[in-house]
Amino acid sequence: MRNLKRIVLCGLLLAGGLGLSAAGGSGAAAAREGRGDVVAVQRLRPLDTADAARAELARAEFDTGAARFGVDMYQVVYRTVDPVGRPTVASGLLALPRSGERQLRVVSYTHGTELNRTDAPSMWRDGWSVGPAITYASAGFAAVAPDYLGMGLGPGPHPYLHLPSETTASVDMLRAARTVAAEQGRTLRREVYVTGFSQGASAATALGKALLSGADPWFRLGALAPISGAYDLRGVELHALLTTVPWPYDVGYLGYLLVAWNRLHDLPGFFDPGYAGRVDALYDGVHTGDDLVQTLPQSPAELLSEEGLAQLEAPTGRFAEALAEHDASCTGHRFAVPTRLFAARTDEQVPVTNSEHCAAVLRAPVVDTGTLQYQGSVHLGSNIAGTAQAVRWFAQLG
Repeated sequence: MRNLKRIVLCGLLLAGGLGLSAAGGSGAAAAREGRGDVVAVQRLRPLDTADAARAELARAEFDTGAARFGVDMYQVVYRTVDPVGRPTVASGLLALPRSGERQLRVVSYTHGTELNRTDAPSMWRDGWSVGPAITYASAGFAAVAPDYLGMGLGPGPHPYLHLPSETTASVDMLRAARTVAAEQGRTLRREVYVTGFSQGASAATALGKALLSGADPWFRLGALAPISGAYDLRGVELHALLTTVPWPYDVGYLGYLLVAWNRLHDLPGFFDPGYAGRVDALYDGVHTGDDLVQTLPQSPAELLSEEGLAQLEAPTGRFAEALAEHDASCTGHRFAVPTRLFAARTDEQVPVTNSEHCAAVLRAPVVDTGTLQYQGSVHLGSNIAGTAQAVRWFAQLG
């Protein structure tokens, strides 16, 4: 959750009357039902040369060392499904290198926590939101970055940390990207190098499992490289949010998680009555980090009811089931593809223990991203450092 004191304006696309049937289980069924069909494409400002790409990356404090090409950027609106399988639309960013290569290797990047829908990648408000996509595209990859449901131009509130809908939005964005790329005379290769940061790291592991399970008839997992994920909400991250994560990230993340999961799973009663109504209103995709700073209390103990604190310390019922669903992104499957987890040992928001627990299951190494800071945060800095490390590793995979 970056730069909590930013104030932004919001743009919204209202979508309806799409005429889609309910979601199917298999990749072939989903394709028949229109998931991934392109609704609209908007070409964004191009970065005509490699120097232009490097300049954009430098302004956002991203590494420029892998940039070799200019980049063409497209905002894509596509058909997908909501958390209960009803038809909806979502948006995302496709970035293509000006390399002259017709067949492109593909990187899927799922972004970290954002409050305001205009901070999603396809909105290109600033270099942070598009820095990873530009990094991969300027290095010669086709970069595909879903906004998620309820972010960017998609309607409705964002179902935060809900892996099933993050997965469907990501798979369907890959399908839409393949169509848009073909319209530009480019072919996306089958193997997808999957990465993502923070919220997007667990989304990346879930996407990897889906691709391995045949979620799409064309795309398959080629490599996995998530960055600084909260893979173990129950065992690690909830405790950290209650004890060591600094304000306002502790109350900000907890509020986001509990509001979103109450909408999904009907989990009332977590908040102190003095904050309950106000907290719900903050997580609508329109409010900003500055609104959180001005509204939320100084500690989780003030934000939460006694019953809510007890549930976070010892989850039961539907809350425990939802945690198990999320944390399963790193369990029950070993990725038979090249896999690395990137994380900062001194991350102040997402303890590296999350990555260590996931890596032990996946039998993969944890690569330290170092102590680089962005806006005073090692966690945010790990996105920049991890992206620089991941793009070089992907390039070596051939």
